[in-house]
Amino acid sequence: YALQMYGIEASLEELRSFVGPPLHWSFENSYGFSKTKAFQAVEYYREYYRENGIFENRLFPYVTEMLEALLKSGASLYVATSKPTIFALQVLQHFNIDRYFVTIAGSNLDGTRVDKSEVIDFVLTNNGDIDKNRAVMVGDRKHDIIGARTCGLDSIAVTYGYGSQTELTTAEPTFIVSSVEELSEFLLSALT
Repeated sequence: YALQMYGIEASLEELRSFVGPPLHWSFENSYGFSKTKAFQAVEYYREYYRENGIFENRLFPYVTEMLEALLKSGASLYVATSKPTIFALQVLQHFNIDRYFVTIAGSNLDGTRVDKSEVIDFVLTNNGDIDKNRAVMVGDRKHDIIGARTCGLDSIAVTYGYGSQTELTTAEPTFIVSSVEELSEFLLSALT
């Protein structure tokens, strides 16, 4: 929708690279937009997203069961996303999984706190009881892995998301898993 406002037609494959990183960054790096044009494109994107796009997604199978098991095992769960906090909260509420998380944090609508390390740092700073030695960032893009490292956390790259195997291994995560079931087993075994 946003790219069409500039007369650009993009394939679904081209758009996959937009999932994960801050949107303005993707517009700048993928299409050479200036900062001003990139932030305008983000506003166009949000026009569509607010009304329609926000719910054009689905949970991976077994996610709810994994969250339930982690909570029952004593884990404290947090969301650190580049998506604006208000949208992340709406999506998690829509799928009735917001209740599993202590904090849901994302970027601000004004374009601040968009870097993944800033979001992770916000979660760490506002939840003083997090032990960095026992905390781990789970993500499917290099930005998640780099953000975790910047904040002194281990990371788990999940290969079933939007990042490619090459992108994830190049980012050098602490661990790599290939399914929600494998992630669940890994996290639950770490809690015991």
